[in-house]
Amino acid sequence: MTPAEDPQNPPAAVEPRPLPLVVRWLLMVFAVLCLVLAAIGVVAPGMPTTVFVLMAAWAAARSSPRLHRWLLNHRLFGPLLRNWENGRTVSRRAKWSATAAMAFCAVVIVLTAHKPWLAGVAIGSMAVVLAWLWRRPEPPQGG
Repeated sequence: MTPAEDPQNPPAAVEPRPLPLVVRWLLMVFAVLCLVLAAIGVVAPGMPTTVFVLMAAWAAARSSPRLHRWLLNHRLFGPLLRNWENGRTVSRRAKWSATAAMAFCAVVIVLTAHKPWLAGVAIGSMAVVLAWLWRRPEPPQGG
């Protein structure tokens, strides 16, 4: 048994090295860009919101603890992010909201698509995302 495998002597926790300043700034710019895209997604049919909020939180966690805290405490985004960070769960309400939004977008696509195969690709993509989303566990009640 090597010293690294000895259960009586676990290895010391290794502190992650801080990111170079230029990488932190690039991640911060990416986080802000994702937040802008998420804000557009709130009002624009067919534009995703959740994925951009998740990417913003990921980048903020690595570049700006202040922005990350703000996101976690945000009235709309906070519960979604806390659920995701605590077990990759998605609330039933979020699942139904996404389903309704995608159903609305599917109707708009069917009514406006110039090429049926393009509508099929878009609706098929939404169906795959919904199948993945509904397979995600839900947070415990009261959590």
